[in-house]
Amino acid sequence: MAGLRRLLASILLLASGAVLATEEPPYTVVRTEDAFEVRHYEAYLVAETLVAGSADEAGSQGFRVLAGYIFGKNKGAREIAMTAPVAQTPTRIAMTAPVAQSPGGGGYVVQFAMPPEWTLDTLPEPTNPAVRLRAVPARTVAVIRYSGTWSQERYADHLGQLKHALAGAGLKWRGEPVWARYDPPWKPWFLRRNEIWLELD
Repeated sequence: MAGLRRLLASILLLASGAVLATEEPPYTVVRTEDAFEVRHYEAYLVAETLVAGSADEAGSQGFRVLAGYIFGKNKGAREIAMTAPVAQTPTRIAMTAPVAQSPGGGGYVVQFAMPPEWTLDTLPEPTNPAVRLRAVPARTVAVIRYSGTWSQERYADHLGQLKHALAGAGLKWRGEPVWARYDPPWKPWFLRRNEIWLELD
């Protein structure tokens, strides 16, 4: 029931007059293999939030927080066009008292890419202290693309495929994987564009 409520909240946020994501950070394809693609991204800006909990809970909660920011919960109440993808990266969050959770509990950083016409100087300041604005540095990533549901089983399966293919190609990666989702929750699962990125050394 809680999952259904989160899904409905996400649908309402996207249906509240915002333009659906049409723009994404530009990239150059460096290499194409059967199982993956290597892309180079120049630096771009993101709004991000740090969320404790499972992948599903973090994705829904992070989406709501960031959607609030781009839909006007910022100084000046300015709206910012939504872009793709919604990126989610696992991290370790040190929790402090009085939160009843063990130190070092798992969590996720959820990000929205900002449209290229904005800079850190011109982006409106968030009114929610949970939202942070920052520049993601230029990087080269290996990407596996797949359609289907957002289940953790499918994510884990494709992450394993990507790591196996990179090892076979003699490529090394670093850091945590980025789970990139490009479509709204009401898009049929078999038409969705999902990706996993690993940054290459």
